Amino acid sequence: MFSKPLVSASLQPIVLTILSKGEAYGYEIMQEALDLSDGQLRWTAGTLYPLMHRLETKGLVTSIWRPSEEGPRRKYYRITAAGEKALQADKQEWIDLHAILIRLWGPDLQPSLQLA
Repeated sequence: MFSKPLVSASLQPIVLTILSKGEAYGYEIMQEALDLSDGQLRWTAGTLYPLMHRLETKGLVTSIWRPSEEGPRRKYYRITAAGEKALQADKQEWIDLHAILIRLWGPDLQPSLQLA
């Protein structure tokens, strides 16, 4: 499992990346993060929805309520042009930080996750 500060710092780029592939509702976003991380990113609604509200307030995502075939309606989120721009900036920051850490720790480190 990852530390809370690291998870917190990575929430925005992970969510924006998931939404860059298409709109999704909260549970789908949480499930995608869980699947991509081999179970290491276990977000709760209390973690995700405040972030979604902040992203919406910043204009990085929009949302729309849609009926569901199975139960209550769902709020679907979609990345905006501003969100795409923020995602590109986030990506560059993480890549730059990764490069610094690799220089410090050496290139022989292998990730514990098998990325597809």
